[in-house]
Amino acid sequence: MIRYLIALLALVLLSPLALAETYYPEKGEWESRPAAALGFDEAALDEAIRWARSQAVTEPSDLYQVIYDHFAPREPDFEILGPTRERAGDSGMIIRNGYIAASWGDLERADMTFSVAKSYLSTMAALALDDGAIQDLNDPVRRYVQDSHFESDHNRQITWHHLLNQTSDWSGTLWGVPDWADRPEGDDPEQWPNRELHTPGSRYKYNDVRVNLLAYSLMQVLRQPLPVVLRERIMDPIGASPTWRWTGYHNSWVELDGQKMQAVSGGGHFGGGMFISTEDHARFGLLFQRRGEWNGEQLFPEDWIDTLYDPVEDRPDYGYMWWLNTDRERIPAAPESAYWAAGFGGNFIYVDEENDLLIVLRWIPELEGVVERVLEAIQDY
Repeated sequence: MIRYLIALLALVLLSPLALAETYYPEKGEWESRPAAALGFDEAALDEAIRWARSQAVTEPSDLYQVIYDHFAPREPDFEILGPTRERAGDSGMIIRNGYIAASWGDLERADMTFSVAKSYLSTMAALALDDGAIQDLNDPVRRYVQDSHFESDHNRQITWHHLLNQTSDWSGTLWGVPDWADRPEGDDPEQWPNRELHTPGSRYKYNDVRVNLLAYSLMQVLRQPLPVVLRERIMDPIGASPTWRWTGYHNSWVELDGQKMQAVSGGGHFGGGMFISTEDHARFGLLFQRRGEWNGEQLFPEDWIDTLYDPVEDRPDYGYMWWLNTDRERIPAAPESAYWAAGFGGNFIYVDEENDLLIVLRWIPELEGVVERVLEAIQDY
């Protein structure tokens, strides 16, 4: 907690606009200010952007083929189950004190964003917890979702906490994909279906099947499609455009309270996931930088920011579906309190409270290098 208080104090002391009224961009508008007025060396910031764009990867553009070629050689019976969209040019935004210091590319195009969707998904858990739909993140999920997914002795131990930090080691099949088929471990395919089970909470493994189980389970407790919850509770209040979409798979439809609902995916591993613009990403990131508060309304509890920092024991740079800069190991130039959402292909939302800095990148894989150069361009850093 102390480091977060220090970050907030630094924000007050260092921000060139700290004494000004907090700025919130209106729907369809976002004010730009000269980079120098926001504390940047303009030439250094321009150079940082030139370097960032030189690292962009936008070819091949056919993401259906890119996904298939990336996963099919290793994953048995791999199939793309959700929609995809071709990627176009790179884009990005650099925001300080809430104002745009620099931007480039098409900021309004709704692109695939892959695992950045996980950070949106974990926010649904924050809302469920705030509503009382989940009483405690350490509760077993089976207390809330009583179906075949949590019946086995192993799966009955799994808590919301385990699903959120990817330590559940859930065993089963969801939407036709067995857990072990997602990034299978070991060199013997015959042994993959008979993998060793690990006690929930004891071992981290990045696994989209289990992330999709979290999405399904949150839909069960919120009793609404998650895109509806996200739109009503988060995206509309922050002035996001109507162009974003959050999808699941052709076979992820269920009936709940007499209505057909699609369980969404937490990434684009099997297609689907979040299709969203750079600017809408930036609004979401600014909401987190403001600790859940938007123009006087607390959209999710402020202490969720501290909660998402809860690191995985054997993966200290991972929290509740946000990446952490624990011990400044991932990005040495950045504050330890910085954190970011990350997705396949170079999609990022970087949140830095200490410097009142927000960076959104699309199709630029080199986050560390971009952040380092942008921080160097801040004259008071």
